Amino acid sequence: MQLLQTILKDVKVLDTKGSLGVSVAGITFDSRQVREDVVFVAVRGVQTDGHDFIPKAEALNAAAIVCEALPAQLQEGITYVVVKDSKEALGYIASAFYDFPSKKLQLVGVTGTNGKTTSVTLLHKLFRELGYHVGLLSTVQNQIDEEVIPATHTTPDAVKLNELLAQMVKAGCTHCFMEVSSHAMVQQRVAGLTFAGGVFTNITHDHLDYHGTFDEYIKAKKSFFDILPKGAFALINADDKRGPVMVQNTQANVHYFALRKAVNFKARIIDNTIQGLHLEVDGHEIWCKLIGAFNAYNLLGAYGVAVLMDEDKMETLTVLSSLSSAVGRFDYVVSDAQITGIVDYAHTPDALENVLNTIQQIRNPNQKVITLVGCGGNRDAAKRPVMADIACRFSDKVILTSDNPRFEEPQAILEDMQKGVKPLDYKKTLSVLDRREAIKTAVMLADENDIILVAGKGHETYQEIKGVKYDFDDKQVLHEMFQQLGK
Repeated sequence: MQLLQTILKDVKVLDTKGSLGVSVAGITFDSRQVREDVVFVAVRGVQTDGHDFIPKAEALNAAAIVCEALPAQLQEGITYVVVKDSKEALGYIASAFYDFPSKKLQLVGVTGTNGKTTSVTLLHKLFRELGYHVGLLSTVQNQIDEEVIPATHTTPDAVKLNELLAQMVKAGCTHCFMEVSSHAMVQQRVAGLTFAGGVFTNITHDHLDYHGTFDEYIKAKKSFFDILPKGAFALINADDKRGPVMVQNTQANVHYFALRKAVNFKARIIDNTIQGLHLEVDGHEIWCKLIGAFNAYNLLGAYGVAVLMDEDKMETLTVLSSLSSAVGRFDYVVSDAQITGIVDYAHTPDALENVLNTIQQIRNPNQKVITLVGCGGNRDAAKRPVMADIACRFSDKVILTSDNPRFEEPQAILEDMQKGVKPLDYKKTLSVLDRREAIKTAVMLADENDIILVAGKGHETYQEIKGVKYDFDDKQVLHEMFQQLGK
């Protein structure tokens, strides 16, 4: 139990009604979780406004209610705290309630459109191999050393985030590597956290359904570097033209990594094959299991973080050479007929082009490339025709199919994608609504030594249709079809 006045220490309070000396045993922004010793924070969301649920919190005798506007009538025995921004206040309250866990370990955030999950996964594995107890917060899963905690969001809400960090501290973790999404920045989920450093991977068009414009999306990413404190590091991909924009107002110490420019951390691709990458990093040659130029950036970023955190360069490179990627990131299987099936989370135009470019670099002239791709429902519709066009440009055969249609009609999503197919590409493009049938069709079309890319869902083990999540694993289905069709 803590006193309300203690957990409000860093919050910008505009007004209070009632005693700040009440004891608090929990915090929530979900009125269904309110009880007598819990603080309810009324957060304005995209679909609902927490202020509408203040009466419910009052009926459940919340210890206190934090809000941006007081209700017309106040209930006796409940303390009301008025703040300018409830989302921001929630972060600071959660951080204080859990005794500032981010200050008790080295917390590094990774942001960007692509590469976040692979980067934090590599860092988690790297620092574990270097002998540390390490936490991970990622799209795929959260981890405390080897203990896996399922993830529901790229960046958890502020309460869950601080709870997880506190668990990491209790378990003896000295480091934590986390993805920081643009949604998390706009929704103030990381407010109140203290970061030791931040990494920028790249930025391309994504989430415009949420942010409205590309400029707003850039601002959301940039705001992460705006909150980095003095003494922290900001490690930026210099090959992305918007890299310097990210650190225009940062207090952190800025460093750069690149493949094409002479900067703090420089790498060169010597060879790129289906077996892995042969790189020169800071004058040292290493062989890595990861494939593709995009993974050269991820590896280089991880190396830069380790060096900035005073790890030995050669030991870091040695460990990196032994690491595998995150689940569902260029995850491949080879069938009995030597057909290579690649499963990748590529769900943005840039990510899809990166993966297909990599396949083009490692294929031999006799191998067909068959790409299966879909787009999620209730998300940025502008990228749908673009992704279909990219698939056509880099593939011999293209199958357009469902991804997670959510509450949209799958056929309508396919029709949006079909608009990106040029007349010359009609003959090599198929539309198969059912994803399982689409994967089966791709395997049927493949001959010995061909390459099948199943893009979009990666690590996900479900397909979301009309609000229901059905079991579906691209890699598992690919295995099944290879066996079923004798390939």
